[in-house]
Amino acid sequence: MFYTMKGIDHIQLAAPAGCEEKARTFFGSILGMEEIEKPESLKKNGGVWFRCGNQELHIGVEEDFNPARKAHPAFYIEYLQYLRDHLEKHDVQVKTDNRLPGYRRFYATDPFGNRLEFLEKEVG
Repeated sequence: MFYTMKGIDHIQLAAPAGCEEKARTFFGSILGMEEIEKPESLKKNGGVWFRCGNQELHIGVEEDFNPARKAHPAFYIEYLQYLRDHLEKHDVQVKTDNRLPGYRRFYATDPFGNRLEFLEKEVG
């Protein structure tokens, strides 16, 4: 092969029109992701972008929106229990899943119904 796959630049989740403030509250205020400015040429499409570690999470507006209930991003978290407590304090329902050996993880949904996974490698 003459190319090298380097990693993931961004993940995009879809949301309904007018989603921006809810996205800012959930991904920015509650999850603590930094909002990043979209390029001028894409602002007219709506949505909002965030930085997540070395990657980006793009929330894009989709006509006839339907949430992703199976396909999902998985966010690697340090101190997973603290995040879980934080989400529950903000009335975000979480669902524990212990089927992945060597990891603690749970699922939640964003304000638009998209599935999100949060996981942390078990120590020792």
